[in-house]
Amino acid sequence: MTDAKPDSAPPKFVPDWGDQPCPKPMLPAASPERKAALIEGVRMRENPAEWAFVRLSKLIEDFEKSLDKDEEVAAHIVGVPGDGTMQIEDVGFWGPDFILFTGKNPDGRPVRLIQHYAQINVLLNARKKPEEREARRIGFQLSEMVRSTNPK
Repeated sequence: MTDAKPDSAPPKFVPDWGDQPCPKPMLPAASPERKAALIEGVRMRENPAEWAFVRLSKLIEDFEKSLDKDEEVAAHIVGVPGDGTMQIEDVGFWGPDFILFTGKNPDGRPVRLIQHYAQINVLLNARKKPEEREARRIGFQLSEMVRSTNPK
């Protein structure tokens, strides 16, 4: 006799992590407080694109804390034409597999990068903001999105 129920659903490819906290990042030079800030309030996600987005958002927010008032986040992304640099204006995801970056190229033209979550390679860097406006910070709005979609 078996304990399996014949009408039970097959197991999910990616488990539902529910209450599982975010694993701690391996950043040897980071203080315990900085590591704790990166994972504060974050729970693992079933959707792999969303899970990549959550952690990327926290890393962008952390990076922005090191910028001065005249700098904003930009990225060098492997596979982007030209020098591969774009000013990041927004980051999102479309599960189960895409991470979306929107922004501007060095000429100020709009760009959108659609990246598979398993292929993402982003070098965050600082870029001088245009003189006519204050530096834009996207980390806070990304963190708000993470909080609003947190399963717990």
